[in-house]
Amino acid sequence: MNRLKCADRMQNVHSDIRGPLFVEAMEMQARGIEVLRLNTGNPATFGFGLPDSIAQALVGQEEKGVGYCDFKGMPQAREAICAYERKKGIQGITPEDVFIGNGVSEVVSFALMPLLNPGDEVLVPTPNYSLWSNSVYLAGGRPVFYVCDEKAHWCPDAGDIRAKITDRTKAIVLINPNNPTGVLYPAEILSQVAEIAREKDLLVFSDEIYDRLVMDGLEHTSFASLAPDLPVVTMNGLSKSHCLCGYRCGWMVISGPEHLTEEYRQGIVQLTSMRLCSNTLAQLVIPAALEDMETPSSMVRPGGRIYEQRQATVDELEKIDGLTFVKNDAAFYLFPKLDIQKFHITDDRKFARDLLHATNILLVPGSGFDWPEPDHFRIVMLPEAKELHSAMGKMGAFLDGYRQD
Repeated sequence: MNRLKCADRMQNVHSDIRGPLFVEAMEMQARGIEVLRLNTGNPATFGFGLPDSIAQALVGQEEKGVGYCDFKGMPQAREAICAYERKKGIQGITPEDVFIGNGVSEVVSFALMPLLNPGDEVLVPTPNYSLWSNSVYLAGGRPVFYVCDEKAHWCPDAGDIRAKITDRTKAIVLINPNNPTGVLYPAEILSQVAEIAREKDLLVFSDEIYDRLVMDGLEHTSFASLAPDLPVVTMNGLSKSHCLCGYRCGWMVISGPEHLTEEYRQGIVQLTSMRLCSNTLAQLVIPAALEDMETPSSMVRPGGRIYEQRQATVDELEKIDGLTFVKNDAAFYLFPKLDIQKFHITDDRKFARDLLHATNILLVPGSGFDWPEPDHFRIVMLPEAKELHSAMGKMGAFLDGYRQD
């Protein structure tokens, strides 16, 4: 028998968050070396427990999750999602426009597959959560990376978006609040993107999974609320706001003129019905979670864990010579920049590996988020404030005198 080979579509797929360096770190742990895992946004790893609202919603309901449900999702869950998205200003939607999946990861694939023919292009931000670029590749398309400008608070560069549109461009992806930068896009930036999509007849995918983890008195604007005339697919879920990563509970909502989305929607129906249904136990908690805004709010207000952990991280990073960053507005990520000339950085993966072996701190280099230069990395700010304070101190000591020659 011949050796089995990977399909060509896998060539550009990469998963640095749980890639080779992660495997190396797990091998270190297996040898008894304690590793601080700042690579993945998994709140449960750092003691964020099950919210009471979720626990109570499950009591006595287990039998309701035994059988398959509607391929779009349980009616009560879709009704709750629809009501939530309407409150965010999305017009003209009904529960029939809601598709529930096993996390946003799954609904992204459902959204892309019916849209793309081989070689079709999707505009994806750089930096971006690589689920998006990987999923475009796997759907047979080509991600075209538009710049988010660090000097403009990491906001999308509308001019760059416009310049990269071709006759093969099918859609624009927005990640707001953003991963890996943690910034929130203001309404005026979203309006600029809407105008481009309007001019060029493009679908917009808006990944809004962190919309309930916004700090400093800022408010999240849902893209679809600004563009009722455009076809928009809004993604969201409970993994981050209610610390339910393992429940795999995400959804997408299709909005805009129905005559523009009808055929595309049928492709999504084909895929979701073939999958049968998503995790029913997770769907049972959706109504309770979307009524419980105190859980996410308590984490991001002053005194809350995420807020204080960000402060501890920022306070220490400001002391490190040769490192700069844009303070995040939301989520629990920072995307700092290294002074290439000071540290002679030519390989960000080597930097991350060197840091791991010197300090036992695991993080993801910027290239893992499709950033083209070797000068950035992402920090996940989920450990307790004291632990982050100590870790950033160790990083500063490591960088003092570090050079790649």
